Amino acid sequence: MKRRTVLGAGLGAVGWWAAGAAPAGAMPAGGRLGERDLAVARGLFSAGEYGRLRQALPGLGARARETQETGPVGAGRAAQVWVLVSQLAVKDGDVALAAVFAAQAEEAARRSGRPVLLAAAARAAATPLRRTRRADQALQLLKDAHDQLDAVAAPSADVLDASGMVALTAAYTAAQARQPAAAEEFAAWAEQSAARLAHPSTRVRRDGDLSAAQCTLYRVGIHRELGDVDRALAYAARLDVAVLPTPERRARAATDTARALLAAGDVPAAFAELQRIEQAAPQEARRPSVRTLTAEAAARRPDLPGITAFARRTAPPRSTT
Repeated sequence: MKRRTVLGAGLGAVGWWAAGAAPAGAMPAGGRLGERDLAVARGLFSAGEYGRLRQALPGLGARARETQETGPVGAGRAAQVWVLVSQLAVKDGDVALAAVFAAQAEEAARRSGRPVLLAAAARAAATPLRRTRRADQALQLLKDAHDQLDAVAAPSADVLDASGMVALTAAYTAAQARQPAAAEEFAAWAEQSAARLAHPSTRVRRDGDLSAAQCTLYRVGIHRELGDVDRALAYAARLDVAVLPTPERRARAATDTARALLAAGDVPAAFAELQRIEQAAPQEARRPSVRTLTAEAAARRPDLPGITAFARRTAPPRSTT
């Protein structure tokens, strides 16, 4: 008899893990989770290699569960895995599963005692909350995480990075909650943190997420959510996509720009951005939310050269069962 699981069909590899079996090529299930395991998993996510990441989840998850019980350091590593799985569930459009793993991330982060990881868990939890029309609840969660980081007297580069990224997520969440003043305030805080990290006197983490370009990218989505499409497109125009560090971020920039262009009624330019998504990270173009944008563009301008072929190419494969 198959064991019951809360894990959805959108992450088939997680179902393998929950059932106790692993597909070929997955990370070994035995042993404790190491920093190299985390680096490999994060690298796959950043590269937009979601299929390969799903294949690695059985072994990765088994190691995370085992490592979480070994103490604060192990709990911290496990928290990072649960955040990553939550983010992957969002990519697959599985909001319920994203919420499940965000909650696991919060529990592990609390056991680690690290505010930076609690902030990462809060950011993971905010997305499913927003997508289930609980943006106000998400915003309060992010405010609490930001306040905790902001209370650090002499913040390290890690803390500044986490604080800025929480502020960006809070700014976007405030925009969805129709709180423009809060959105502007959080975005400005993030930009200040990015400037501090970029200052020569600060020892910058090479693997940090926060940067001026990241702030500009978020501004595109923030102002589109607030209904100021012209300002969103102005930020998109000034964004140098080439400086964004990963294919996933470059695809996100094209996605947010496509949304703003569709809102402005410029379907040909939006289609060009959709094609840039595929160029940056092909699996991003096959995400449910991006396919929705493609369907909208194709419905509005079916005469655009190549749009029908693009829609077919990025459609989910038909089941053979």
